[in-house]
Amino acid sequence: MSLNVSVHLIDQAKAGKVNEADFVDSIRESLPYAWGIVENLAERLIRGEEWANYSVAPPTEKHRAQLLRMMGGDAIRGAVERHFGIKLAFQNCHNVAAFHQQNLDSRAYLDFISIQSQILNQTPELVDC
Repeated sequence: MSLNVSVHLIDQAKAGKVNEADFVDSIRESLPYAWGIVENLAERLIRGEEWANYSVAPPTEKHRAQLLRMMGGDAIRGAVERHFGIKLAFQNCHNVAAFHQQNLDSRAYLDFISIQSQILNQTPELVDC
């Protein structure tokens, strides 16, 4: 699953001056399933949750690919984090969490990104995800 980028965005990249808002628009349009998950997580933080988690398996491999593309691409994930003002964390093929940027020393964040948590979050069903 790749991003659908416009000629305009390609021209910006060639010129070395990419408008991040245009890039974020491309992400939103190219990865709507993943965008919706992150948007929901960000809204939950705005409503006051300390952190928000989404761990529902994607309905299809196409949806899973969108989520993996968003979480696995540093530039993509970084632009999305800046857009929403959050920090994303990811485990397995679909366990995504969002945290407030100012709370990255919280127990919840440190637990979620720990090696122990990663190991305990493994299941036989997710071996090939």
